[in-house]
Amino acid sequence: GERYLVAVSLLFSIYLTKPSPFCLMDEVDAPLDDANVMRFIRLLEEFKHSTQFIVITHNPRTMQAAEAAYGVTMQEPGVSTIVGVRLGELERV
Repeated sequence: GERYLVAVSLLFSIYLTKPSPFCLMDEVDAPLDDANVMRFIRLLEEFKHSTQFIVITHNPRTMQAAEAAYGVTMQEPGVSTIVGVRLGELERV
């Protein structure tokens, strides 16, 4: 988990020198323990003002830090439906 966090940190250090407006991450938090997931979330918080992140995750802690969540469900065989929720709006309800 720690080596993986170092690799993600290297990615973020590249963003410091050459920012990108968009970043897609697929389950980057999967090998991390809870403490390192929190460090990863802090990195996302730090960079979210200059970069839009789309993070594919199954980790509840990472989901809680998101501003929006999207899911794909299959209510009938062969037909996928996308469901989206702005999490900030849920807190106000």
